[in-house]
Amino acid sequence: MQIILYLSVALIAVAFLILVIYLSSTLKSLQVTLTRVSDTLKGLEKQLEGVTSETTLLLQKTNSLAEDFQEKSESLNSVVEAVRSVGTTVSQFNGTLQTISNSVQHTVEDNKEKISQIVQWSNVVMELKDKWQARKQAKSETKVTDQEKMKVRGH
Repeated sequence: MQIILYLSVALIAVAFLILVIYLSSTLKSLQVTLTRVSDTLKGLEKQLEGVTSETTLLLQKTNSLAEDFQEKSESLNSVVEAVRSVGTTVSQFNGTLQTISNSVQHTVEDNKEKISQIVQWSNVVMELKDKWQARKQAKSETKVTDQEKMKVRGH
């Protein structure tokens, strides 16, 4: 019975030894895997540092561009307001000219006959003026001719 006990203890020891050997090889394999994961994470950390610095620079440039865009947008708003004011003024001026044009047109329509009479009278006055100037010139020529005749006789 003691032999069975010794054999059992020896069998347990051998089984424990086999278990320790398999467990040791598994732990070594796990150590290699964890070392590779650690190396991969270190490389990833370095890459992330580069990406982080580039992202920071990009964010700074984006903020700078946003500020510049805001300033230019505000400047452009004042220009747009000025153009809008000019447009409103031109529109009002156009409306005023339209009103004046309509008023003149209605006045001309209402006074067509009077305007026609004024044109006729002005033609008559111009004809009278031309005739008066022609008579005045004829008288002046007659006087000059008479004076020349007198001079010729007096000599």
